[in-house]
Parts: sequence; structure tokens; C-alpha cells
Amino acid sequence: MDDVALRMMQLGARGLCCSQILLQLALEMQGRENPGLVRAMAGLGNGLGDCSGPCGALSGGACLLGLYAGSALDDAPADPASERLPLMLAQLEEWFRETVGQRHGGVSCGEILGDSECGEPDPVLCGSIVGDTFARCLDILLENGFDPLESRDREQT
Repeated sequence: MDDVALRMMQLGARGLCCSQILLQLALEMQGRENPGLVRAMAGLGNGLGDCSGPCGALSGGACLLGLYAGSALDDAPADPASERLPLMLAQLEEWFRETVGQRHGGVSCGEILGDSECGEPDPVLCGSIVGDTFARCLDILLENGFDPLESRDREQT
């Protein structure tokens, strides 16, 4: 088991959902904390809460890419969103549909979990998907010229 997998297990054991784990891992790579952002990511877990929406790993991965390539209130116009962000999001979605979606019959939380009860993620299945999604997001960032260790924010906390 590598360090990322171990850290994912620790975060899951503390009650964080898939989307929260992805952003927490990214923030830790940057040496930052942002409890409000991690808290907000809970809204994406369990397929938007009722398993009918997209897997939180997919929506959380999209947010992770936005953390690096999106814009913020204090950025414009000096540092707008990267023109690469739409391509990066398309890369993530295509990969997710081709891997997770084909393997599990769709990309919604309910389709992936199948007969499992909504709100009770499968630690092995979901952990694997979150780990694979995190790795793919890092690859996408690197392929598009972003250093996952660097933050675009002016202030580090």
C-alpha cells in the first residue's frame, strides 16, 4: 500500500466522502489547508446525496482540476481561468466514462454501487475509484502544464 492509499483510508475513516478526499489530498500536496472548501465538497458525495447524480469521484475530480486551472474572485483579470480547463475536464470525463462507467454500467453513484444501499459506499470499490481518479487527475494536470505541488493562490495557509 502506498502513502496516498494509506492517507485515503485515514480520511475515509474520519468520515470524509470521495469528493472531500480528493480535494484534501490536493490541498495536502500543496501544503495548504482549506476546511471550508473540504466541507463544501461534502455536497458532491453519494451522487449528490441520493445516489442519482454522478459519482463524487468524478465531480470531485472536476473540482480538483478547477482548483488548479479555474479562476477566483481575486484573480481576474490578471490571472483568469486557464483556457485548458475545458479540455482537462473533458479528458477526465472521457476517462471516467471509459473506465469506471463501462466497468459498472454508468457513472452515477447508484449505477456504480448497484444493489448497495445509498449512503453506504463500498470502501474497496469506492476507494479504488477514488485512487484511480486522483492518479488520473494528477496525470491530466501534468499533461497540461500544471505542477500539482504548486498553488495558484496568493496566500498560503
